[in-house]
Amino acid sequence: MTAHVLEQLAATNPACEIWWDSSPLIYEAWRKSTLAGDPDPNSSNWAEQLSRLLDPEAIAASGHMGFRGVTTNPPLCLQAFQLDPGYWANHIREIARDFAPGDVEGVYWAVYLEMVRKGASMVLPVFEVSGGKYGYVSGQVDPRKVSDRAGMLAQGLDIAAQGINVMVKIPGSKAGYEVIEELTARGISTNNTTSFTVPQYMRCMEAVSAGLDRARANGVDLSRWRSVITHMSARLGELSDWRTEAKARGIDLSLSEIRDGEEAVLKRAYWWGQEHQHPSKMLQCSMRIERDDRTGKTVSRHLSDVAGGDLVYTCPPGLVAGLMTVASDLEPFDPHAIAREPNPASLEKLLKLPSFRAAYEFDGMEPDEFEHFGAFKATETEFASATRQTVDFVRQCLEAH
Repeated sequence: MTAHVLEQLAATNPACEIWWDSSPLIYEAWRKSTLAGDPDPNSSNWAEQLSRLLDPEAIAASGHMGFRGVTTNPPLCLQAFQLDPGYWANHIREIARDFAPGDVEGVYWAVYLEMVRKGASMVLPVFEVSGGKYGYVSGQVDPRKVSDRAGMLAQGLDIAAQGINVMVKIPGSKAGYEVIEELTARGISTNNTTSFTVPQYMRCMEAVSAGLDRARANGVDLSRWRSVITHMSARLGELSDWRTEAKARGIDLSLSEIRDGEEAVLKRAYWWGQEHQHPSKMLQCSMRIERDDRTGKTVSRHLSDVAGGDLVYTCPPGLVAGLMTVASDLEPFDPHAIAREPNPASLEKLLKLPSFRAAYEFDGMEPDEFEHFGAFKATETEFASATRQTVDFVRQCLEAH
């Protein structure tokens, strides 16, 4: 039996968790499509690996799943509709019967909640068997509401009501952290998303701590509560202003140096949380497979740089399949990589850039600056666009009826 690359990563730390970054409802269709592209059809490795990661029959029978949890976001919701438009079109029309004519946004939100509810129900046995440690499904509030505290709180409560194993994804805006505190105070698990920087992570931990204090003071049951803080790695380096600022200063910034910067930001927050025994767990997403411009080797530094850590890695379908394709080219994981210091020469260069200092320094930004940070703005725009496209899909289904 050959272990999947992600299973090899998980073996570097028993507390490490690998999550599926898409709706569990699409996994079977995606698995079949992926196996059709196996370069060696006589090999059973790919089929075995993908079945170990997520098998609906095994989940139902024993509560076992290789993935420890599930995350979703608006582009992935749109992807689910696009994979089976006929089914969703009919289902949307059924749901619309309970809404006033023309209430497209209401129908969209009801459909989204149902996707969260069905996904949570599918992996609920994992949650039950693990005593509430694993088997969460994250549902995200509307990314068009990053500044709307009341709107995000109302939607967060809607999402949390879809299942005991539902975690609410809240953006890393000033209003978002206020909502995270409030949800935590009510014993609701949260996932801080669209977050990229040390100041955001510190603010999230502060909000979680304040919420936990309130929850304990009010006798709220926290036995099945969890908090994760998402580090959108490649989005940080690729969508921030690092390259633009470097060029303006005559600084040549390589891909490896950008990855060094992403590593440094995550490790600074990770080690602060570990040293202070904070209950929130750092989550790595937005990971790449690429050729290292220093060594020429195929790498996924977002995995290898932090191997051995007490981390969550949430992996979209493309990454899961891509790792199988390049598995033989990758170096074995170093279980001590998480303790390795980021490249000091790269840090010296990056610290000349205002947007890197904003991301790396503990006091690099104030909360009202978070949603104006380059990577946040770019990601917010992308997620809001995907949400609008999903709403428009609902509209088209209703108009065609």
